[in-house]
Amino acid sequence: MSLKITSYSVLELAIVSKGNSLQTTFKNSLNLAQRAEEFGYKRFWLAEHHNSITIGSSATAVLIGYIAEGTKTIRVGSGGIMLPNHSPLIIAEQFGTLGTIYKNRIDLGLGRAPGTDQETAHAIRATHTQAAHSFPEDVGQIQRYFSTDNKNAKVRATVAEGVEVPLYILGSSTDSAHLSSKKGLPYAFASHFATAKLHEALKIYKEEFTPSSYLNKPYTIAGINVIVADTDEEAENIATSLIKIIVGLLTNQREFMQPPVKMTDDLRQMLKHPAVDQMLKYSFIGSKATVKKQVEAFLEETQVDELIAVTNIYEHADRVKSYQLFAEIMTDINKAGY
Repeated sequence: MSLKITSYSVLELAIVSKGNSLQTTFKNSLNLAQRAEEFGYKRFWLAEHHNSITIGSSATAVLIGYIAEGTKTIRVGSGGIMLPNHSPLIIAEQFGTLGTIYKNRIDLGLGRAPGTDQETAHAIRATHTQAAHSFPEDVGQIQRYFSTDNKNAKVRATVAEGVEVPLYILGSSTDSAHLSSKKGLPYAFASHFATAKLHEALKIYKEEFTPSSYLNKPYTIAGINVIVADTDEEAENIATSLIKIIVGLLTNQREFMQPPVKMTDDLRQMLKHPAVDQMLKYSFIGSKATVKKQVEAFLEETQVDELIAVTNIYEHADRVKSYQLFAEIMTDINKAGY
């Protein structure tokens, strides 16, 4: 087989573990970003979610600034900003400001989903449904605000004009694959939870891709769940916290991330439930040797340019260790050059 060199990154949701304050959660996110920088990760993205006690990354642009200020070289950005929740002008101003302060380190990933339930989406922006339909036009508007060609327009994002902030289109279905290929932008697929359309979306994006001033050939990123520990058994036990989070999400019984327990037959049965199995299809859990085989197979299957790993673990130390071991796996894969 023939695998290309693949970048690896972090997708952070600032998951709140039971017993932790939000302040501790944010400090742990910063510490993780600092360690990820040491481990050779390319970027550290924060996801926008709302009305969830489990997820702390609701004021996404604010957290991006906090992480960027506390790191030196790793790229920091949004995975993503849910654009229908916001005015394109405000997003351009926010990320233009970030891109000016942290030069050549800020990414702007844009998604169409609300990142929450419909009632909350309406509370965020009464015209949310209409804004979701205008997503392609709003992406174009952000591009104009960042362009120096907009300097004679009546409405300007003056802090964004000419600032280098790369745009990425995020997707969990095929719609955004068409849009990102048409615009010639890099494409990130949320396969860490939306697994069904991954291959179809990647195929559409690559086949329809039109080179642009931003990108001359397709660039793909895939989200995966990763939990690596010293042994398969330890990793499976740590993953019980994730299983409970997913079951709570599917049953609308959300709570703080719970401490791990020993893997039981009941939890194994939960993993086999069609909805859970589908959502966690691209979850790589085990020792370095086990996860390395799983990642190699995924890369051979998808040929993506970058993996963005989601590692939701109760204990911060275990999470940092998992990301360190995953970086070692990716280094080994890339060194092999196959």
